[in-house]
Amino acid sequence: MLSRELLEILACPRCKGDLTYDERRNVLICTNCRVYYPVEEDIPILLTDSARPLEELEVESQAENS
Repeated sequence: MLSRELLEILACPRCKGDLTYDERRNVLICTNCRVYYPVEEDIPILLTDSARPLEELEVESQAENS
């Protein structure tokens, strides 16, 4: 789990916008860029190459709910 203090200073490496932590999926989401970044062993992987389209999470979520 990421600390509140860390979440307050993190920013999207693409647009410098705010990130939202999805604790259940263990990812950081940028709604401006519509991408998410993985968090591995409580370490945010904020590399532009690590960004994945937000649609991938939405598809996974729909599959889980089916």
